Amino acid sequence: MQYRTLGRTGVQVSTLALGAMNFGAIGRTGQEEATAIVDAALEAGVNVIDTADMYGRGESEEMVGKAIAGRRDDIVLATKATMPMGEERNHRGGSRRWLVTALEDSLRRLGVDHVDLYQMHRWDPATSDEETLSALTDLQRAGKIRYFGSSTFPAHRIVQAQWAARELRLGRYVTEQPSYSILQRGVETHVLPVTEEYGLGVLVWSPLASGWLSGAIREGRDVATHRSTVMPDRFDPSLPANRARLDAVERLAGVAEGAGLTMIQLALGFVTAHPGVTSALIGPRTPDHLRAQLAAADTVLPADVLDAIDEIVAPGVDLAPQEKHDTPPSLLDSSLRRR
Repeated sequence: MQYRTLGRTGVQVSTLALGAMNFGAIGRTGQEEATAIVDAALEAGVNVIDTADMYGRGESEEMVGKAIAGRRDDIVLATKATMPMGEERNHRGGSRRWLVTALEDSLRRLGVDHVDLYQMHRWDPATSDEETLSALTDLQRAGKIRYFGSSTFPAHRIVQAQWAARELRLGRYVTEQPSYSILQRGVETHVLPVTEEYGLGVLVWSPLASGWLSGAIREGRDVATHRSTVMPDRFDPSLPANRARLDAVERLAGVAEGAGLTMIQLALGFVTAHPGVTSALIGPRTPDHLRAQLAAADTVLPADVLDAIDEIVAPGVDLAPQEKHDTPPSLLDSSLRRR
């Protein structure tokens, strides 16, 4: 396992981090398997575990808490808030009212008195930076969180939050968690240059592109992944975006084979090669999935392989732009573009 410094915090983190979204109902991973995954990941040198309150409506946090009991101090523990936690309209977002409650709920479920990294799962356009940052700063001063970060923020909002923190003399986001893979490279255009400029640690999610880069999806095969049963439209080869992805996967498979790598090693080696990336979040559903992903822990792609990838999917290109999660509201809501 390789280790890097998380932004400018001085905290050393593994280049592969364990994402716990699949723990519980979402991935159908039970407590016994979840604990086995955590055990194996820690044994392999992984020291970051990332979850969120909305994963299974708290189920993932509860399972992580049980899995890490007795060894919390050896783990950089991260969770998230802001996504809806029920029908109540104020049980979501970045307000002080909700974040204080949400963190207390997360700490209870995790069975800990603090988390190392508390992340805003999405930018909340209804809440000011001052409101959110002041609440997070107070929670940090109270010792309930060590650091705080953002997740899937548009680049301009990352910049705005940094300026707001400086102007208001509040704590700042020290990490960003964007979606990034060979097939979704849009963050290379603005987000990653911004995080590098401000010295943010970057934990990328979906580096296997929802399974497209796992090796399980190939031309002529029936797609039978767990994700494809939940979101079939994202894997229907008759749709243009999916056809483009499948064509790219076939060419990438040839690059991987020529380099003596699995598709997973190619995919994870690609994202961790970017100088702006600290760690890649892997989200195994089973111990077998974890073993296949841990095989990429020491993968370093040579320049010719990276050049070959650039020839297949150009830098800054998203092959499925409709699946982006950081699209600014001004592009989604026509009323924001018209007088």
